Amino acid sequence: MSITRLHSNERLSAAALFGQLLFLSGQVPTLARDIREQTREVLGKIDALLAEAGSDKSQLLSATIYLKDIAADFEAMNEVWSAWLVPGHVPTRTTLQAELARPGVRVEITVIAVRG
Repeated sequence: MSITRLHSNERLSAAALFGQLLFLSGQVPTLARDIREQTREVLGKIDALLAEAGSDKSQLLSATIYLKDIAADFEAMNEVWSAWLVPGHVPTRTTLQAELARPGVRVEITVIAVRG
């Protein structure tokens, strides 16, 4: 079985497909705004990558959410996350606090999904 990679550069691929499994790299917002807007932007990027790879958010298996400040941002991020999910098709999830790559980034989300 071969691996297909989408949107690769010298450091990473935005997505990797192996059989029916789809692994997305951590998605981050491009503009520094509040946590709700950043979460919406990140989830939009995830939707686009899932669609490009032949999947959608109803096919999520697992998600990892990294927050710069979990005490300040967990509740607001969770509101956006919960509204985005497909009822009855929620993935496993881990949420943790982490120092993120750029100062204005408050959230990064990575997911694993099934294609087809």
